Amino acid sequence: MTKIQEETDNIVSTVLKSSEQPITRVVWIGAGGSFGGFYAAQYFMTRNAIAVTSEMFTSNEFVMSPPAYVGTNTLAVVCSMRGTKETCEAAKVAKQLGAHVVALYVDPSPLTEVADFKIKYESLALDESRTELSNTSIALMIAMSLVQHTDGYDDYDVAMQAFDNVDAIYRRAVEATTPLAKVWADRNAERKPIYVLGSGPAYGAAYIFSICNIEEMLQIPSPTTNSCEYFHGPFETLDKTTSVFQLVSVGRTRAADERAVRFLKKYGGDNVYILDAKEIGLNDLDDKVSEYFNHVIFAPVLNNVYMRALSARIQKSYLTRRYMWKINY
Repeated sequence: MTKIQEETDNIVSTVLKSSEQPITRVVWIGAGGSFGGFYAAQYFMTRNAIAVTSEMFTSNEFVMSPPAYVGTNTLAVVCSMRGTKETCEAAKVAKQLGAHVVALYVDPSPLTEVADFKIKYESLALDESRTELSNTSIALMIAMSLVQHTDGYDDYDVAMQAFDNVDAIYRRAVEATTPLAKVWADRNAERKPIYVLGSGPAYGAAYIFSICNIEEMLQIPSPTTNSCEYFHGPFETLDKTTSVFQLVSVGRTRAADERAVRFLKKYGGDNVYILDAKEIGLNDLDDKVSEYFNHVIFAPVLNNVYMRALSARIQKSYLTRRYMWKINY
């Protein structure tokens, strides 16, 4: 059976060889969690790629205002679990503009019909899903493969091996954080809003935790703030009662998260919560590549442990919605 690392690399290699023009652009397109799930790939590209420029787009914005550069020089990686309407339309626009379209999907939809290539992923929301088969992991593999083929990536083999270990790290993290999440949920059950902070390679996980887990699933307001930006306005909201969930990443921007932690501990109260990547297993990965796996581990832990704990504590099913899937919007 072909490993997912090999499957993604084969697709990237095929696109590069078959393209009429050299691939100099990659666009990552999705909506909601599918959009946020591309952040790890985008972070990797902007820190490593020279030959290929990378940019993320939320689906509807891409449809309404596609960038002028999209053409046969572009790889468009488009993600939707079941075929979100505007994401399918975005894939059509990318294809019409000449881009090579790769679809990441769970269920077949118009997205998979329009795509040149497709890769099936496993939803991180399901306990039985493999972490290396999540949309975030696969997108990150694509990014790493793209850089390896165009610029060369010295740590490519180390990174591909790391994907073989992420599921075990995630399982241990679930076990370690489950009792901690219950305490957090007890303390924050009545707190609104719940601020979520993160930076660098963990910012995408913070964003998804806010908009998908806390706001969409539990209907609790939850602003997301970059730890670096916290001191340029948002920190004025902090008092002893404020609910803040701080992600502390491993990697080059960890110092920004640690700065925020120092401030939160000094001026915040019992509703401040710190989740450190070092304490949930990121240090088990080689330091050369661990930075890029923050999102891969953080995102499923936040969804499957912390969101579920809060859902149970407030006795609100995370499957309920006010508007989504119920009305035209």
